[in-house]
Amino acid sequence: MLKSFKTEIHPTAEQKNKINRTIGICRFVYNFYLAHNREIYEQENRFVSGYDFSIWLNNNYIPNNPEFAWIKEVSSKSVKQSIMNAQKAFKNFFDKKTNFPKWKKKNHSDVKMYFVRTDSKAMVFCERHRIKIPTLGWMRLKEKGYIPTSKDGYIIKSGTVSCKAGRYYVSVLIEMPENAKPVLNDFGIGIDLGVKDFAVCSDGKIYKNINKSSRIGKLEKKLKREQRRLSRKYESFKTLRNNLKGEAARQNIRRQRLKVQKLHHRLDCIRTDYINKVISELVKTKPKWITLEDLNVKGMMKNRHLSKAAAQQKFFEFRTKLTAKCKEYGIALRLVDRFYPSSKLCHNCGCVKSDLKLSDRTYICSECGYIADRDFNASLNLRDCLTYRIA
Repeated sequence: MLKSFKTEIHPTAEQKNKINRTIGICRFVYNFYLAHNREIYEQENRFVSGYDFSIWLNNNYIPNNPEFAWIKEVSSKSVKQSIMNAQKAFKNFFDKKTNFPKWKKKNHSDVKMYFVRTDSKAMVFCERHRIKIPTLGWMRLKEKGYIPTSKDGYIIKSGTVSCKAGRYYVSVLIEMPENAKPVLNDFGIGIDLGVKDFAVCSDGKIYKNINKSSRIGKLEKKLKREQRRLSRKYESFKTLRNNLKGEAARQNIRRQRLKVQKLHHRLDCIRTDYINKVISELVKTKPKWITLEDLNVKGMMKNRHLSKAAAQQKFFEFRTKLTAKCKEYGIALRLVDRFYPSSKLCHNCGCVKSDLKLSDRTYICSECGYIADRDFNASLNLRDCLTYRIA
């Protein structure tokens, strides 16, 4: 079983420079492949695969254009992986899964430095407090003992190095032995996801919306102030662009933009950590099945009154991580159709209350007099729903 581990690293100034150069070149090659394919398709009406483009780039284009020799100054594995990523983007477009591939913009795209274990010279070693990456050398790890070490017999297959808000991370893929799946209890859990509370479970547990906490509120207030400062710096830069002070203003914008990025990253880490803790607590109860509603998150994002709150809850990330965790524990993750009336259905008598409004937070059945919290009633209906599909 392949398992990924991601943690922060502390590279030296020279290593940071090499990582940034590699990421920049990978971004350039990715965009170059998109532009070259578009040009070839318009002229010859054919598609160039990533393998053919890599051969043409190394054997024809770079030798005939010495000014682009800097492409070969970084790891060839990273460059080749960026080409394969672009080919995958084209394949998803041809399969009508996504739109046409977009350009990778500087400071606005998630480009990573890729490395892979090839031979004894390019082995990836990991110790308790440091990791050795090809072309970079040894680097300190922030979390000591988190990644399984090479001394214990674990082999790192491949990995990536990424940079986000001025912080550097390494993610490695390791072959792990299959663990014996635990014995599950003979009950299930229904989970009703929402905006008022993050999750209401059928066993009575309620996970609050962390975005309403004072901790998040203070950070968002600080983010608002820093974004306002950044906006003012952009406006002043327009008037100073042709003056001697233009370069100083540009440096101020970069520093302020990094402050905004760090606040965004901190908020994202807090929300992700909360999701991980909720999933861990749910799975450790060892239910036989967990039922979720197949939410229309894309439709929720189109509602301007609801889009920000829905995005902050990170419903898709929660479902993706819960799916992986359930597979690890052998728990069946049931997905109920989004049109199933979980909130309008009475759990006691099965009557559907069609006139239920979003403002009605308490469910009162007009047939049997059943009274319950709206979200708790929905979680009970999801738990006992018989029409579902396995994720």
